[in-house]
Amino acid sequence: MKLTGKRVAVLVADLYQELEFWYPYYRLIEEGAQVVAVGPEAREYKSKLGYPAKADLSGKEARAQDFDAVIIPGGYAPDYMRRSPELVAFVREMAESGKVVAAICHGGWMLCSARVVRGKRVTSFYAIRDDLENAGATWVDEPVVRDGNLITSRVPSDLPAFLREIISALTEG
Repeated sequence: MKLTGKRVAVLVADLYQELEFWYPYYRLIEEGAQVVAVGPEAREYKSKLGYPAKADLSGKEARAQDFDAVIIPGGYAPDYMRRSPELVAFVREMAESGKVVAAICHGGWMLCSARVVRGKRVTSFYAIRDDLENAGATWVDEPVVRDGNLITSRVPSDLPAFLREIISALTEG
């Protein structure tokens, strides 16, 4: 198990995209990581299709020093996530600490709010390209893009490439 001893936060909020939350959640557990769901509050959230996911920690409880990576799934959840100053600060602290920060689909909204994309090369669901470019990123249409500790991806069909890159980043050094 490549990720034994690693601790990964996967963010969650209402209207999260099912595959973009659950695929990383279980794939990283499969590799031995301790995976913790973190939401604006420690409670249950419903996906776009009503599937429940319970946040183990709230944004107020999550501390960057306790994690090796954070993953931001898409759906409409990132718009709710970025309304939590604590979650935004958590993502910013993770990025500034050089820890792995990974976002897929609309997860890039959270990166914009955390102000961690200026000068970075990123990808996302095409509809938020303008948001990322307006935040100072260079947007490209590729399945997965890694720029330093920032890893971004576009859509659920990119999840295998996205997770390969996350696992690779967590096993370096």
